[in-house]
Amino acid sequence: MNHLPQAWGRPRDDVYGPYDSSYLQTSAPKTHTQSPIVTGTSVLAVKFKDGVVIAADNLASYGSLARFTQVHRLRPFNSRALVGFGGDISDMQYLDRLLNSLDVKENYSSPGHVMHAKNLHTYLSKVMYKRRTDINPLWNQMLVVGLDGHDKPFLSSVDLLGTTFSSPTLATGFGAHLAQPLLRKLADDEGQVESVTREQAVEAVKECMKVLFYRDARSLDRYSLAVITKDGGVELTEDEQLEGQSWAFAETIRGYGTQVN
Repeated sequence: MNHLPQAWGRPRDDVYGPYDSSYLQTSAPKTHTQSPIVTGTSVLAVKFKDGVVIAADNLASYGSLARFTQVHRLRPFNSRALVGFGGDISDMQYLDRLLNSLDVKENYSSPGHVMHAKNLHTYLSKVMYKRRTDINPLWNQMLVVGLDGHDKPFLSSVDLLGTTFSSPTLATGFGAHLAQPLLRKLADDEGQVESVTREQAVEAVKECMKVLFYRDARSLDRYSLAVITKDGGVELTEDEQLEGQSWAFAETIRGYGTQVN
């Protein structure tokens, strides 16, 4: 009797003859992207009265291993738009090449016309939804930030299902649980955005990156930070370092590890 797992449930060849597998599909569809291996964690963004601030750390984790520490997940598209990627790094690289080819095509076919952030968000939402309907999703959640067609701050999200939504503050990954409550203290609705200054927005994002480094095992203390405004365009720094860290709160945590009275 054949005890190999692939033969379980099949009639015995010595009794019923060899199994006819000619009618079966000989090759299965590729499913690499449905099992992300190298991934990036949270992306945070918040609007202020003149633009948008966005940040993401530089770590790409190989499973639970903090493997790659210089992966930049904030990708400028032009002077009016930038995309922050969370999720699978290989799918991020594919989308980055796709956006580069789109940028070249736009520059050749429409000289003088610049795609703004809202255009870019619509394009990415169609790409993600199309791949979702093909049952071959791109395993990412992205924040698209910049300026819309009226030079107003724009911030919106699109995920692997093609779902889109906008808010004055957004975060992906663990940031949706840990950073969003802190960012909403700054701007809970669109009406409060006009009272938020650039300095306040940058400080709030930096504080949230610190909280994520404390609490998210897939985060890093080095991160990229970008500010997008009408006058300054995209101001991107890719090697920011967390400052003012304090682990004193760890002494008060109870319920983990060895307890010392």
